[in-house]
Amino acid sequence: MRIEHMALNVSNPLEMARWYVEHLGFIVQRRVMEPPWAHFLTDETGKVMLEIYGRTDIAPPDYGATHPGTLHLAFISKDIAADRDRLLKAGCTQEGEITPLPGGDEMTFLRDPWGLCLQLVKRVQPMI
Repeated sequence: MRIEHMALNVSNPLEMARWYVEHLGFIVQRRVMEPPWAHFLTDETGKVMLEIYGRTDIAPPDYGATHPGTLHLAFISKDIAADRDRLLKAGCTQEGEITPLPGGDEMTFLRDPWGLCLQLVKRVQPMI
């Protein structure tokens, strides 16, 4: 078995999906243009997929109150400072400084405009 997608119930799926396409480079694979407005988005590799949707019968989690250690979506970055600055201009908020890790990796956390924690990570040795 392998993972097909991870789903996020959010308050504004149309706007969030559009932002993820515009600012994180996701590609729309399928979308439903009626409630719950499900959007299946893949990263540039086409191997990682998120579903962003908005079910009104279930309250979306308070992503902004969720600690980064509990939930975050991690992105490989070749230049963390440049990507952080670009995403801050696009509406993210900073959740910490750029942190060097043992072994030479670097990472930082941001919050997307809906409060979901994004991690930018630069690995000395790629993990995938």
